[in-house]
Amino acid sequence: MTLISMENILGLIKLRIKRASNLKACDTRTSDPYVFVTMAEQQLKTTVVKDTCNPEWNEELTLYVTNVNIPILLTVTDKDTFTVDDNMGDAEIDLKPYLQCVKMELSDLPEGHIVKKVQQDRTNCLAEESSCIWKNDKLIQEMTLRLRNVKSGEITVEIG
Repeated sequence: MTLISMENILGLIKLRIKRASNLKACDTRTSDPYVFVTMAEQQLKTTVVKDTCNPEWNEELTLYVTNVNIPILLTVTDKDTFTVDDNMGDAEIDLKPYLQCVKMELSDLPEGHIVKKVQQDRTNCLAEESSCIWKNDKLIQEMTLRLRNVKSGEITVEIG
């Protein structure tokens, strides 16, 4: 295990894993999905949601940022009891658009004010346009990500 000195930490970021939809069925007609989160040497995971291809987690995880160029990798996985867990696809979160907005040091914006829009393109996993929004006196970015390396599936998350 690598220890990170406090001087290398740029800040903490909260990641809310909200839900996924249209996941592939790995166990006959359904799956038991969870999300494995990796950022540099950090590894976290959500709870397993049994018997669904449309799970809801609404779990908040906290990660420390040491390098703004390192994305957060989300791997959706099917929990199996007697065999190796099945990969159900993955997606990356690019923190740079959100962190650019944070650097503006905004305050006292109207609730729901859109600070920045991030377009879906070939360089990101966005399934649709995402916005950095002022909500409850802080900046958040909600996004729906298309899972890679699989025929179908999307995951909705929020950073902030």
